[in-house]
Amino acid sequence: MRHGKKINHLGRKTAHRKSMLANMACSLIEFKRINTTVAKAKALKQFIEPMVTKSKQDSTHNRRIVFSKLRQKEAVGILFRDIAVKVGDRPGGYTRIIKLGNRLGDNADMAMIEFVDYNEIYNADKPKKKTTRRSRRGGKIKDQVSVSPKTSQEEE
Repeated sequence: MRHGKKINHLGRKTAHRKSMLANMACSLIEFKRINTTVAKAKALKQFIEPMVTKSKQDSTHNRRIVFSKLRQKEAVGILFRDIAVKVGDRPGGYTRIIKLGNRLGDNADMAMIEFVDYNEIYNADKPKKKTTRRSRRGGKIKDQVSVSPKTSQEEE
């Protein structure tokens, strides 16, 4: 039974899995979207989202933490310089997984994982949401006595 087991081991030993996720994360940072299997995409999403959150606050400590996971200096630079600026106001959910169908060779479920803010196709047609919210409450007070406006004859 696998009760409470949150990590998908992907059929690999720990060192192989960590290296694979680090390489996939570096490729995602470099190319902004990659194609992989659905299971690897879900594992990569859990791997990279905390690093993007860390990159929003640029400090030496955060850079060292992210570098210890990614192990590529160029990817860390791109993450802190470009991606963190673009996702600075987003509270989470930096990546999106889009299922693509099955692979021809072994019929594996394929998916594309991408950064949400770097997809111009999805972001172009959606207008920006209004920041103000409308409420039907508090608009008019029903019990208020209406005051009749003065006519032009009374003013003279």
